[in-house]
Amino acid sequence: MELKKFLSIHILCVLIFVGFIYYVTIFIFLDGWLSLQSSVGSLHALIFTLVASLCVFSFFVCVLKDPGGVPSSYLPDVEDHEASDQESKRSGLLKKQCDKCSAYKPPRAHHCRVCRRCILRMDHHCAWINNCVGHRNYKAYVTLVFYATIASTYSLIILISSALHKDWDFDEVTPIKLFYIATGVVIIGLSLTLGTLLGWHIYLTIHNMTTIEYYEGKRAAWLASKSGLNYRHLYDVGACKNISLVLGPNMLKWLCPTAVSHIKDGLSFPTSREYS
Repeated sequence: MELKKFLSIHILCVLIFVGFIYYVTIFIFLDGWLSLQSSVGSLHALIFTLVASLCVFSFFVCVLKDPGGVPSSYLPDVEDHEASDQESKRSGLLKKQCDKCSAYKPPRAHHCRVCRRCILRMDHHCAWINNCVGHRNYKAYVTLVFYATIASTYSLIILISSALHKDWDFDEVTPIKLFYIATGVVIIGLSLTLGTLLGWHIYLTIHNMTTIEYYEGKRAAWLASKSGLNYRHLYDVGACKNISLVLGPNMLKWLCPTAVSHIKDGLSFPTSREYS
């Protein structure tokens, strides 16, 4: 575990913000609505605490889990069926080299200028986890966004319910009213942002695509259309297979960020050609 990864202002801000949202949701909004002494209030507090805990746990996994680096012993497959001579083979190998690392990189690997190395199946570098999102921690990242979306939406529901429960005097502006409004705006913005991010990564998961590959694919599709051809993402092997490759074959373990026994070495991946 690289504990030094926690020495980041972004991670500190995330932890402080999560602590703030948890405190105001439980001890101000929920307690002011149902009272934590009641059975219903205690149940809501328990459920919210569980979701928040799963969110924090997924966050720690994202921070501490290595996204996957290219082994120093890695060499690409030298077989090139389209090459007619040694020169064209050499040219093909050069395309598989990383200019910055001066080493070969597998398919779907990209160089991260922040981490200063090539990352297997790189999606993007996320400052909020002070880590790359790649082959080995992508599932943890998806579960993090999922639990964070559920927690923020749940918090918003509790806030609104608490506000409706109060007998407000709308002719008077008080600090507690301003606090409710300001916190509500923040949580609404957070819920919308996280919900959009979750929808985006559900789309990527269904198509077995990374963020980098999505934008590369847009250009490839445009070039293909100009030539009158149809473009299909090479690693899209069907929705069900795509989901199982990312989240695992067992649905009961999809939302467990550490259930990654299905993750392979990240040096090769099934392609649509194999399933056509």
